[in-house]
Amino acid sequence: MTTQSILDAVPDALPGRGKRVALFITCINDVMYPQTGRATVQLLERLGCTVEFPREQTCCGQMTTNTGYFDESVPTVRSYVKAFSDYDYVVSPSGSCTAAVRDQHPVIAQHSGDQGLVREVEAIHQRVFDVPEFLVDVLGVTDVGAYFPHLVTYHPSCHGKRFLRLGDKPLDLLRNVRGLTLADLPDADQCCGFGGTFSVKNPDVSAAMANDKARHVRETGAEYVVAGDNSCLMNIGGVLSRQNSGVKPIHLVEILAQTEDD
Repeated sequence: MTTQSILDAVPDALPGRGKRVALFITCINDVMYPQTGRATVQLLERLGCTVEFPREQTCCGQMTTNTGYFDESVPTVRSYVKAFSDYDYVVSPSGSCTAAVRDQHPVIAQHSGDQGLVREVEAIHQRVFDVPEFLVDVLGVTDVGAYFPHLVTYHPSCHGKRFLRLGDKPLDLLRNVRGLTLADLPDADQCCGFGGTFSVKNPDVSAAMANDKARHVRETGAEYVVAGDNSCLMNIGGVLSRQNSGVKPIHLVEILAQTEDD
């Protein structure tokens, strides 16, 4: 009996049962990759979570913080706290935005000098999770009943690897997807070259890094390149598309949401 059939047969055993989750969609997913948000909801609800979408949510403020505009980032942090403070968990399909909330919001709150905001940020920022760590660390699952019969390779984003320290969690989830074959990516720990404003301020270096990453992806022979951040996939996928490589970018959650019934 598969994990999915067990979950279907015994609803009380759903790992997410009783967990109220807010979806933090992030700007890039909201505007450019709405299918990733839908896949996140589909996956979490399949595992028993109650998922809600706070309409008050806006940007995490990462771009203004990264470029040194701390004063301008304070209203964004206040908005985030207001939108998400009432939830047990906040889950986002973006390692970079999750890292911004956990690492940067406390800094911005301290910068504001508002001790009330400091306390509010402290209360919420540890309840914010990227999808892989929520599945593995909170729900305790690595087999989510997914099915994806393709050869894929995985790119670990810098924020997921270095800030969130996701480790092998995404790989463990992929290894439990039925039908999926996982190819090792050469120099996987190297950045794709996007880095937000880095790609704008250092376009030549960024382009060279992206070309290196795309070359390594092609070397695997994979049909898909997988990551947990659509910003990385946009950058890598853009190069692969211009090279007519045939390799398609796909978010990790979009794989995990698929089942044999789809």
